[in-house]
Amino acid sequence: MRTVEEQHARIAEAAVELEPQRVSIAEARGLVCAEEVTARRPLPGFDQASVDGYAVRSIDIAEAGPDHKGQFGQPADLALPVVGEIRAGARQIPRLQPQQAVRVEAGAPLPALADAVVPLDGTNGDRTKVAIYSPIKPGTNIRETGDDVRVGDVAVAEGTLISPAHVALLASVGRTDVLVSARPRVTIIAVGPELVDIAFTPDTGQVYDVNSYALAAATTEAGAIANRVGIVDPYADALRSAITEHLPRTDILVITGGVGGRASDTVQEALLDFGNIEISRVAMHPGGVQGFGMLGDRKVPTFLLPELPTSVLVVFEVMVRPLVRGMLGRTDPYRRRVKARTVNDFNSEPGVVGYVRGKLLRDARGSYHVRALGAVDGANRLVHLADANCLIEVDPGTTHVGAGETVPVAFLAQRG
Repeated sequence: MRTVEEQHARIAEAAVELEPQRVSIAEARGLVCAEEVTARRPLPGFDQASVDGYAVRSIDIAEAGPDHKGQFGQPADLALPVVGEIRAGARQIPRLQPQQAVRVEAGAPLPALADAVVPLDGTNGDRTKVAIYSPIKPGTNIRETGDDVRVGDVAVAEGTLISPAHVALLASVGRTDVLVSARPRVTIIAVGPELVDIAFTPDTGQVYDVNSYALAAATTEAGAIANRVGIVDPYADALRSAITEHLPRTDILVITGGVGGRASDTVQEALLDFGNIEISRVAMHPGGVQGFGMLGDRKVPTFLLPELPTSVLVVFEVMVRPLVRGMLGRTDPYRRRVKARTVNDFNSEPGVVGYVRGKLLRDARGSYHVRALGAVDGANRLVHLADANCLIEVDPGTTHVGAGETVPVAFLAQRG
């Protein structure tokens, strides 16, 4: 029996390095940048106001405030004539002379000589002669040219996981596209004489093809491109034909229903023409019996998964997903893990790593608590997996976990 770690290592060695692809920045979120993006223009590209207000020379309002004296020596607001207005996007910029003000919008370019912007709430808001209530320092409420990024600065470094903020940076420096780690193409085939597509009503002895739909969804959630072929007749010739058609256009091949049951022999017969797939027992539950190998001239990593949907999704999560994430360029392809205290008792299979579905909660102090769902007795119940937001990892030497014990858990997909 192979350990989970040994199977992980075997799969990692078979990872195919994909050629980076250039994509629109609108499609780049969640991918890893495969180039160093340097700024060809500064951000911002001109001195601009950061608030709505009045562009002034700070020296002209240095005496503003309650101690300012008017024409006859009496306390008075300092007032400047307003000689124009500049809106965001304006190309015609009024000139500013000493002892004058120009009304500006946030994002608008500044007139020459202006070195500060007085916000509207620091004035009476007049458009003809504005009263200013207090002095401000040079540079106040101004975004100078290149404040964010200067020409030649690295806007997005190679290896960066592109977030919405990085997309904003790319757009800000004028990039329409970016080189990224390509999304792996995952082809999903379901085999089994009992399968019928969900578009039809199952007859006696037939069941819906649940797995190909579930695997396509899991593939997309992992960040790859899913090619759901669906059901292929469980005959060697039919499967051989399907693999011949799809293998040249796939980076990972997943065949569900390919281990155990009547379809297993025909699956292995069909695969002999393309390479060697080793079916082995891995020390995990559920999904301990699984196949892995490389097919075709391109050595495409290929997985044979069992037929039970719960086992299929757990094996995908534990074995296939890390390969997808690694091929996407992620330095840590595994799910986030935390320690949690159990709130109920549950059992686990002896001698194997138990992947028990769980509901993870966090209390007001930030501590994690987890409730096991199903465990051994309900391992095949899909409803438990649908309710789970984590997998509890039970070590091979443990068959019973009591309430109040601390266990490692791996997050599943985040809920909306």
